[in-house]
Amino acid sequence: MKKAKNPSSVTVNRRASFDYKLGDGITVGLVLTGPEVRQIRDHHVQLKGSFITIKARELWLNNLTLGAETARNIKLLATKKQILALERAKQSGQTIVPVRLFGGSRHIKLVIAPATGKKRYDKRLSIKHRDLDRERQKGLK
Repeated sequence: MKKAKNPSSVTVNRRASFDYKLGDGITVGLVLTGPEVRQIRDHHVQLKGSFITIKARELWLNNLTLGAETARNIKLLATKKQILALERAKQSGQTIVPVRLFGGSRHIKLVIAPATGKKRYDKRLSIKHRDLDRERQKGLK
């Protein structure tokens, strides 16, 4: 019997954490074909520029880049309770963004989060904190 591996991160949407204030993340499944699974496991995937839409009480991932081309719209698997919570967040003016794609064992999962856009001064503050942290780390070494 095989041991379950720890979920390893395939890709992280670092741009999302810079452009948005992220809320609580929700882990959802994806409906994929065989070649799409192979490309994700080979790390030929980018979350940059992708977003989540809600159509007929279903979640859809748009603009996911697999390999050299943009993939089709991919259906996401979530519970009704999670979808309703995301619908309420969407109605209150938040955006739903993919944060991290992982899959170390049998299943490939996606972490999504409701997010609020940052203003330009918030982004400058994020850059300032990041630079200070880097200098602090250099000082420790």
